[in-house]
Amino acid sequence: MASAGDQQPERQASPAPPDSGLPEQAEAVWEQTDLLSLVATLERAAPVEQITLAQQITRAEQALPAEQATPSEPATPSEQALPPEPAEPSAGLPDHRAPGEDAAGPPEAPAPEHHSDTSEAALVQAAPAAAAAAPQTAPPAAALPAAEPVQLPSFVAGGGQPRCPQRLLILDTETTGLDPEHHSCIELGAVLFDVPHRAVLNQVSFLIPCQNNPAEAVNGIPAAVSRLPQPWRSGLACFEAMLEAADVVLAHNAAFDRQWFGRGELPEIRKPWLCSMDDLRWPAERNLRATPSVRDLALAYGVPVWAAHRALTDCIYLAQVFERCAELEGLLQAGLEPRQLYRARLSYEERHKAREAGFRWNEPVSGAWSRRLSEREAALLPFPVVPVEPQGAGRRRSA
Repeated sequence: MASAGDQQPERQASPAPPDSGLPEQAEAVWEQTDLLSLVATLERAAPVEQITLAQQITRAEQALPAEQATPSEPATPSEQALPPEPAEPSAGLPDHRAPGEDAAGPPEAPAPEHHSDTSEAALVQAAPAAAAAAPQTAPPAAALPAAEPVQLPSFVAGGGQPRCPQRLLILDTETTGLDPEHHSCIELGAVLFDVPHRAVLNQVSFLIPCQNNPAEAVNGIPAAVSRLPQPWRSGLACFEAMLEAADVVLAHNAAFDRQWFGRGELPEIRKPWLCSMDDLRWPAERNLRATPSVRDLALAYGVPVWAAHRALTDCIYLAQVFERCAELEGLLQAGLEPRQLYRARLSYEERHKAREAGFRWNEPVSGAWSRRLSEREAALLPFPVVPVEPQGAGRRRSA
């Protein structure tokens, strides 16, 4: 029953529907109060009675005129005590409220009991704005130009100073003579050497079949042995893979060895070459000649010499010398400086100066003392030299 504080001005009571099924307490209230009083009674009713009262309130609202369906009386004390429920934030969707409109919506249209901006209607409204705010897809990339040919390494850093190679392909050849026009390579040996770690990474050696070997007395390889069945083509393929992995090709007396490549079965080599006999300036404390032999180098660095004149043997000697050489990086960098053939300008009585400086008589320049030098090395000589073209130069003998 409504309390004294809940009394409203007297109005004509709305007749209760027939057979309403209300409890006795609700029937009395219905005859004496209007719709708002019935709501207050609902709040104090038992839970079971609230269900039936709510059904009757709905029927009464449908029976009232449109202007009375939403009365403008102030809210009950229980309603005033409840703070307004804040609107849930939209999950990344734009806000469609008008300026000055709060989160609960416009006053004339209260938000539904289970309001959410992520409803289906809100998503449909937000779709155009979200699509406009989305980043535009980049247009397809234009076709790339054709790749430029790979350039061979020059090993010259900024300022013109050579940089040290990381991997060397140490190689040696045994041939049937001195003239590539009339003779051929009968054996090839190679070692792939890592400079920073002073380590051998790979090695290979194989015979190349030939019909005769006029140099058998020098290298000890009978031509008949070279023709025995053996996988020399697999060895050649391994050599080409090692060549691809190397930065620089090194040989002792490289001028002799390099002339055999690009002929017959041997591939052309287009990588930089270094000569361990002519290009490397070995430390003076090793007491070596200006152009030492492989045997001299091995003995100077404590490498036992147990065989000679086989291709792989000489490569292993050089690799073991490099393993023991603390100055290797500096020697390689200096050896990669651009070089040119120079001729010494000395009298017959002063020829010993050219010999001591590593110049050779009659090779490769006929009738002169000559040697390949960098401009820096030529400027440090104690006698005058002039650059020459190696025209008419004789062929260099094998080491």
